[in-house]
Amino acid sequence: MGIAFTLTLLAGLATGLGGLTAFMADRANARFLAISLGFSAGVMLYVSFVEILPKAHEFLAAEGGERAGAWAMVGGFFGGIAVIAVIDRLVPAHSNPHEFTHEPQDIPRGPLGPARPLQPSEPVRSARDSALLRMGLLTAVAIAIHNFPEGFATFMTALADPELAIPVTVAIALHNVPEGIAVAVPVYQATGSKMKALGLAFVSGLAEPVGAVLGFAVLRPWLTDTLFGVVFAAVAGIMVFISLDKLLPTSEKYGGHHLSVYGLVAGMAVMAVSLVMLI
Repeated sequence: MGIAFTLTLLAGLATGLGGLTAFMADRANARFLAISLGFSAGVMLYVSFVEILPKAHEFLAAEGGERAGAWAMVGGFFGGIAVIAVIDRLVPAHSNPHEFTHEPQDIPRGPLGPARPLQPSEPVRSARDSALLRMGLLTAVAIAIHNFPEGFATFMTALADPELAIPVTVAIALHNVPEGIAVAVPVYQATGSKMKALGLAFVSGLAEPVGAVLGFAVLRPWLTDTLFGVVFAAVAGIMVFISLDKLLPTSEKYGGHHLSVYGLVAGMAVMAVSLVMLI
């Protein structure tokens, strides 16, 4: 039990390593922000479509069959999108993370983005800060929900075969690092607090050991493949919505189209490599 919990905790804390990138960020550098947000979107889109949705279908098909499982996966995916979209619409426009009330029109733009960094004194600052902070919080919630069942699965693997659990833990830890980046960068850019960014990244990662403990001690009698499948599909939908509605538009707004795409592809590549290591 102790070894299983320790391995799960280490895998979760790796999310905080991604949060350490906040200490290397220049808060006023719009290009770094654009690449980072594009990177985060790439991480979330790739992991949603390549890892989470297939897992959701696997769980759902185990009990309901291939066809019924596929329909349940689709329902869970768009259900997750619907939930986060409704929540987003209920937020007042002046504090909504994707309703920009000030455009950075006074900033000269080159082919790769703003010709000079954004300055904290510019009018766009408060609107951008509010948007980025809420974006980081939503990302943290989505990642924490995803990490909850992942932590339980890691814990159960370690209980069954500790030797097998070691490479699994290392691989999960590696792909948790970019998830920490997805949380920490927008929070640091919004607040200027490295400790807040790092702390939130660690907290989202702690969902893994929490999921392990609660899943084993409390939820185990009620956990079914169907429940896991629906949760995975819904989390994938939430991540896709956040990426397309918030991360990518904001990235392109402050860094230009090319930097946004470069960050997107880099995020996909890093996540792809980390997931291959799970095989």
